[in-house]
Amino acid sequence: MKFSMERATLLKAVSQAQSVVERRNTIPILANVLIEAEKEGVQFRATDLDIEVVDKAVAQVERAGATTVSAVLLHEIVRKLPDGALVTLTEDTAAGRLTVEAGRSNFSLATLPKEDFPVMASAEYAANFSAKAGTLRRLFDKSKFAISTEETRYYLNGVYMHIAEAEDGRALRCVATDGHRLARIDAEVPAGAEDMPGVIVPRKTVGELRKLLDDDDTDIAVSVSETKVRFATPDLTLTSKVIDGTFPDYSRVIPQNNTKRLEVDATEFAKAVDRVATVSSERSRAVKLQLDEDRLVLSVNAPDSGNAEEELAVAYGDDRLEIGFNAKYLLEIASQVDRENAVFLFNSSGDPTLMREGSDTSAVYVVMPMRV
Repeated sequence: MKFSMERATLLKAVSQAQSVVERRNTIPILANVLIEAEKEGVQFRATDLDIEVVDKAVAQVERAGATTVSAVLLHEIVRKLPDGALVTLTEDTAAGRLTVEAGRSNFSLATLPKEDFPVMASAEYAANFSAKAGTLRRLFDKSKFAISTEETRYYLNGVYMHIAEAEDGRALRCVATDGHRLARIDAEVPAGAEDMPGVIVPRKTVGELRKLLDDDDTDIAVSVSETKVRFATPDLTLTSKVIDGTFPDYSRVIPQNNTKRLEVDATEFAKAVDRVATVSSERSRAVKLQLDEDRLVLSVNAPDSGNAEEELAVAYGDDRLEIGFNAKYLLEIASQVDRENAVFLFNSSGDPTLMREGSDTSAVYVVMPMRV
């Protein structure tokens, strides 16, 4: 195998591959990227047995062939090469080495046989549809902050993607929750997704998927089965196992009768929460909200470090209310708001609070209060 390609193209392909590779694993081949050179270009494949990423890149291929080499090592070498360099990779099968040459730099890397590399079995997908990258990015970006990190509740360690009944018809919906906060984001159902099985996309997959979704207008081909999900562009394919578990009935957590309505400038609110939380104790980070007519007072009382208070002009016309929240949860939810105003709907100081973006009901957030 021998091929040459431009450094920037090679770096992009290798960085995608090495980010999937698990740093600590007991199977040496899983630390490697499988490089397959054919006439039409070169394919880079990496897996951790749960996720597989395949990146296709344009190259000048002199000799077709395939081998595997350390993904992290190759990435580090390419990253440190000068911009614009032409990189030539040559495999010496007899010596079990891959030579990487660029200008006056020359590296010789150990390889492992391509036959030992595990390739994810292809699945029959129950639903195949196409969605814009911008749509998928919104669904996952706005929900992923609420993914649970508790390993014991493994069924909450991802984003639940499914078809649901929304206020104005069916929707493609992503939901994540950790029991303290919940995010529910809706989008229009793409053609072909109507009979899609609901799947829990793992946290790591959601992180890797983000790299496919930079260009809003790119069409992403999505395939879903009971056990796997695949996202693909013409150059990059990400296949992942889904979490084998049942996502809880989240609709029971979303309050329906919260009538006390607060409307506030989302950016100003987030900045004020951040400022007063500076003095809160790291463990609880509790912030108290005191609501009166058109007035919100945010306060923190931390006996060890001090007190803080800030007042904001808001739109609020209901009974006086005092309620406490974890500052981190408030900040994460407020930072999801793309519109100017955030609308909070309260019931009492002990009940879950609902938050949405202005009059838009396609993104709904729930946060549990805490005692202050």
